[in-house]
Amino acid sequence: TSREVADLAGVSRSAVSRVFTPGASVSPKMAERVRKAADTLGYRPNALARSLITGNSRMIGLVVAYLDNFFYPEAIQILSRLLQDRGYHALMFMASNSADSIDGVVKEILGYQVDGLILASVSMSSDLAAQCRDAGKPVVLFNRTQPGPNITSVTSNNFEGGKQVAQALIETGHRRIAYVAGWEGASTQQDREAGFRAGLAQAGLEPCARAVGNFETEAARQAARDLFGGPDRPDAVFVANDHMAFAVMDVLRFELGLKVPRDVSVVGFDDVPMASWPSYDLTTVRQPTNRISAQTVDILLAQIKDPTTPQSRMELEGQLIHRGSLGQR
Repeated sequence: TSREVADLAGVSRSAVSRVFTPGASVSPKMAERVRKAADTLGYRPNALARSLITGNSRMIGLVVAYLDNFFYPEAIQILSRLLQDRGYHALMFMASNSADSIDGVVKEILGYQVDGLILASVSMSSDLAAQCRDAGKPVVLFNRTQPGPNITSVTSNNFEGGKQVAQALIETGHRRIAYVAGWEGASTQQDREAGFRAGLAQAGLEPCARAVGNFETEAARQAARDLFGGPDRPDAVFVANDHMAFAVMDVLRFELGLKVPRDVSVVGFDDVPMASWPSYDLTTVRQPTNRISAQTVDILLAQIKDPTTPQSRMELEGQLIHRGSLGQR
């Protein structure tokens, strides 16, 4: 028990408590003495019991809809590390993109007495957002936003990213440009397509064809077959994320026998590590994942510390990374 540790170390029980409380003030010499006594006795502090006393679990609920997209495992790793650096830990839950699933998962997480929530790739109902706020549990949407008051979100500037893609394709001489959309309900999909269309419109163009890949591999493969299986095929395609772009490229090259970029140029969005592999060499919009993650953690912890911290919608600029999948016409 903490009393036995205190007796062995020759300190008070409150000193033992401070040693095992992240961020608490304690001298290095005392901390070393207490930890040595704890190791000798096999003592481990009960974090759940402490949370009942202090009202702070130092746990953050992290909700994700899917991990197939290579962007999210990397982002979750960064978020978890940043939280650990600040004395917090992530408690991860999976949900589908349906409102009922997300709301049910969030309500379950609240039962674990988390201090706040990060929703990655999912949104939530306005009613549930209000419930979280009333319960003093701040919520930050990561890589997703949604309309309505009292919503805090951190994303890249998806509209400008889509616009950059359109401009790059036009500057390289492409005119028959198709688009493979993600899940229609996602703000990332909506904003990327809106920016893409705006960029094309500036040159008097619009997408020559459109298919929906739903951010899923098989759906993206079928989208590629639908767009490029006929004789009057596009000369370029913007795919709403890299995960789908890889599937599209595989169909173009290995099923339809087309050369990238000689026959068709392909551009994605996210710049996941696989995009730079020689087998894909994908031109794509790089999301500033480290900065998005850092801002998400900073905002969430600020709202935990001070519930009067205002809600905000932050957009960080991305960068178009030119690689071999974009050719000159």
